[in-house]
Amino acid sequence: MKYRYIFFLTVLLVSMNLSACRKELNQSPVDEFTSQNFWTSPQNVLIALAGVYRGGIQMDASPNTAAEFSATDWWSYYGLLFLEFASDNAYDRRGDTSPIVSLTNGTLTATNTIIDNYWSLSYARIAECNYFIENVGKANLSTALTNQYIAEARFIRACQYFYLSQYFGSVPLVTTTLTTQQANTVKKASLASIYTFTENEFIAAAAALPRYSALTAAEMGRASAQAALAFLGRTYLAEQKWSNAATTYNQIITYGDNIIDPNFTSLFDGSNESSKEIIFATQYLVNTAPNAMLQHTYPAALGGYMISDPLGSLTESYEFNDGTPFSFSDPRYNPANIGQNRDPRLNYTILSNGQPFKNITYDSNPMDASSADQLTLTKQATRTGFAPMKFNSQVFSGNNLENSGIDLPIIRYSEVLLSYLEAELESGAPITQSLLDATINQVRGRASVNMPKVTETDPTLLRVILRRERRNELALEGIRLWDLLRWGIAGTVLQGQFYGAPFPGATNLRKNPAGTTDPYSRWYVTTKAFRVGTDEHWPIPQSEVNINPNLK
Repeated sequence: MKYRYIFFLTVLLVSMNLSACRKELNQSPVDEFTSQNFWTSPQNVLIALAGVYRGGIQMDASPNTAAEFSATDWWSYYGLLFLEFASDNAYDRRGDTSPIVSLTNGTLTATNTIIDNYWSLSYARIAECNYFIENVGKANLSTALTNQYIAEARFIRACQYFYLSQYFGSVPLVTTTLTTQQANTVKKASLASIYTFTENEFIAAAAALPRYSALTAAEMGRASAQAALAFLGRTYLAEQKWSNAATTYNQIITYGDNIIDPNFTSLFDGSNESSKEIIFATQYLVNTAPNAMLQHTYPAALGGYMISDPLGSLTESYEFNDGTPFSFSDPRYNPANIGQNRDPRLNYTILSNGQPFKNITYDSNPMDASSADQLTLTKQATRTGFAPMKFNSQVFSGNNLENSGIDLPIIRYSEVLLSYLEAELESGAPITQSLLDATINQVRGRASVNMPKVTETDPTLLRVILRRERRNELALEGIRLWDLLRWGIAGTVLQGQFYGAPFPGATNLRKNPAGTTDPYSRWYVTTKAFRVGTDEHWPIPQSEVNINPNLK
């Protein structure tokens, strides 16, 4: 196993002053420290803890700024949001050979580069957490502060094991700093033991961390009790421990610290990052610790690379504005204006042909060769006819798309409410209108969305509505593949042909492999072939197995 013992290289890259971690960074001469003299001041401890939070985020050194740019870990925009390419929500402009697309199209192998990144950077962050936990006691801190810092590191470590367990299954459980020999001979732990460990860690962290309401403005972005409980709830959902999950999510709700924000779009464009709906997020800072998300996702006409391309399958998930499911045969459907008569979140999430965006009208018509965003197989533009609207801030005012300070929400309160309803539903608890109004209808009823209330109480019918609501509310946030896997339906959903936007009258529509044109005039995009019994868990990277055959 490629294993990193010391995290000072990460801290050297960007040393964060966590006493003002929200939007203030502090450059420190970390190269002057050694492990013997580092733990001598509270400030050094904060620098070390910042390294644990920052993890393995990789930066692109450019003349103007050093932005997070490359495929990194679970809490980077590249590692989280682009995981949507493996689902039925989005496609990678770079095509079917993209390592993320390959996760579910029947071509995944142990040499896939993206799984290597997830694996190696997860264990790098785990190593940083272990080292921090083992050494923070050397600092002259109060017992209360030491315990809080340890709880933060335990939370971050447990999150890594949560992700590893969900996507790799059985993995090594490393809780101490290892020697090279130990790292290269470590064995996998059972999935059950990984779950037990993560449960216990999240429970302990939640008990020691401050509540969300106790975090100061300067501390936003650090772990809270609610963040730990939310990940504990995710763990219980994955294990199908429905009653445990319901109890956990209800604890967050009972605290009363979080809300459903009335303004949906503001949660993703950088204008409302202190919203009480955002329970936990990756923090970025313009000029000092930015990301290049907008460079990757902005329309081509505005200089973007258009790597993230929503699929037609996602647009067809959004209901009509009276709450009825989408149908091509419904007279309210307008292929020239996809968002007309639809759930407002469709236009908040997806940019379609003819929609205004900043100072342009998005033009992805495959017949318009003069448009930079023309739907083709050759231009550096969309491959589906759609672009993301969510996270593509229209209020961004900088000239450098690689210098974005927009934060990345990891846990939102809307997920908590929908997960609580799911846990209650699957546990067999009675479904009442009051339960629906306290959960799914809060999400649907936010002022900027205002969708009709759900009144269905039949468990089988409600399950369909709830899963659709979860997809639409959390679309393009990196959670869809996990949902499909834990629901056991990835093998059904991620099969067959996927299409993009409709362009009635276009004479150059891309045909499917059978050589036929879609009856709804949609552009053919790709074919998925999820292998049931194989693709539910990713293989351990071959590079790791070559070092340590115990991982085979």
